[in-house]
Amino acid sequence: MKLLTLVGMGPGDHAGMTYAADEALRLADVIVGYKRYIQLIRPMYPDKEFVATGMTHEVDRCRQGLELAATDKRVALVSSGDAGVYAMGGLVYELSVDFPEVEITVVPGVTAATSGAALLGAPIGHDFAVISLSDRLTDWSTIEQRLDVAGQADFCVVLYNPSSRSRKNHLARARDILMRHKSGDTVCGLAQRIGRAGEASTVTTLARLRDEDADMFTTVFVGNHSTRVIKGRMVTPRGYENSASQSRGMTPSHTQPQDKSGSGDGQSAQPEMGTK
Repeated sequence: MKLLTLVGMGPGDHAGMTYAADEALRLADVIVGYKRYIQLIRPMYPDKEFVATGMTHEVDRCRQGLELAATDKRVALVSSGDAGVYAMGGLVYELSVDFPEVEITVVPGVTAATSGAALLGAPIGHDFAVISLSDRLTDWSTIEQRLDVAGQADFCVVLYNPSSRSRKNHLARARDILMRHKSGDTVCGLAQRIGRAGEASTVTTLARLRDEDADMFTTVFVGNHSTRVIKGRMVTPRGYENSASQSRGMTPSHTQPQDKSGSGDGQSAQPEMGTK
């Protein structure tokens, strides 16, 4: 069988990889991926053949994987997190029209929205939107429109690719857009280097988000009006407590909606906020 398997390797360490992902990599003859990801997993599979490419060579990488699979080699093409979330899944399928003989399977992985959420507490317990701040493939005007609508709808928002050397101010710009609709006191969180050396998390506010350090290895979480800090963790209630209280005829104990004028200065944030 001419097979290419798209493998989501999760945050980066072996503990964060699913059993199915590990099994797919053990069965592969060749593992193809971005060079940083290959460096992370090479020690786990020392007997494998590896093909690594650099940033901006995504098309070449996926085509190489398909070409190798067409030679009857079992190929695993790895992405961090999940292969279908800002990764190589869609591109492989697009290119596969030139390789009709190659079958494609997908092994899901743990994406940063969920692994980062676990690090912070429970920040996406209600409806949320995931938006990448990278404008390498998407015009900034489109990103701005999506941020504005998500803020207006009071979604919790998960921001991928918040900053890089070439776009250091994108997180600050995103924060300013969200502040059109969300209070400055809105609870926010940063998950950094998830599952890797230097892993850290910080709970802060939307007003203070402009001054936080973030890079390509950071995932940013912006809460909704109900998000609060509990035991130093960022928590967005689903509403179970309110529903139970109402069924007993009691007054719900949830936090009242905050002012969405964007005028909050973040100074009323709870004292347990900080880095974990």
